[in-house]
Amino acid sequence: MHLRNNAVFVLARASSAGAACLIPLFIASAAPVAGGTFAIIGAQPGSWPSVLSSAGHVSGPPASADIFVAPPGTPAAAGFDAIAAVDASFAPDSFLSGARTAYEMIVGAFAAGDLPTLRRLLAPEVLANFEKAIRDRVAAEQTMTTTLVSIDAANIIEARLAGMVASVAVRFAAKLASVTRDKAGVAIEGSPNDVVDHLDVWTFTRDVAAGDPNWLLAATQTVN
Repeated sequence: MHLRNNAVFVLARASSAGAACLIPLFIASAAPVAGGTFAIIGAQPGSWPSVLSSAGHVSGPPASADIFVAPPGTPAAAGFDAIAAVDASFAPDSFLSGARTAYEMIVGAFAAGDLPTLRRLLAPEVLANFEKAIRDRVAAEQTMTTTLVSIDAANIIEARLAGMVASVAVRFAAKLASVTRDKAGVAIEGSPNDVVDHLDVWTFTRDVAAGDPNWLLAATQTVN
């Protein structure tokens, strides 16, 4: 799942202007901006946190994913220990719950063109790509609607500490649907009836020496 113009993301097909989109079934966001809407089936409006905290204490829609945390003796578990040694608040299971909520928030914020939320959740390079894709979408007078149908699995596959920068990679399996429309409202890509399976790895990072407890999305990768 990726956007053109080097903006990697987890939405369905990208348009020539860098847009991607999903259908709204149960609106779970504030009023859309930049020509986008977002929905999570079964979610309630206003139930998400604005940031992903170090300990991952979040509120959000009921979990629908098969959540997995690496067992002892695995490389990921060793990474957990290294992170916890310098950050006493770090808890893998809580982090994973928070990462799932961040996935939902980022998908929704991109669809809505919600840059303030994206700025709180994305590392600078990823943010620059997302901002460009949103600007291109607005310039092309395109709109997008977004539905995250389900997150079927969320598994931590890597955790490590490099210096004082903690990094945790989460593999998400999700179902999304999208449609992009031109200024006349005509669908030019995707369909509100097509639900597509996506498998992506998102890597979150945090400087544990910094005062800010929030994790940022620093990289995304599509798994073929």
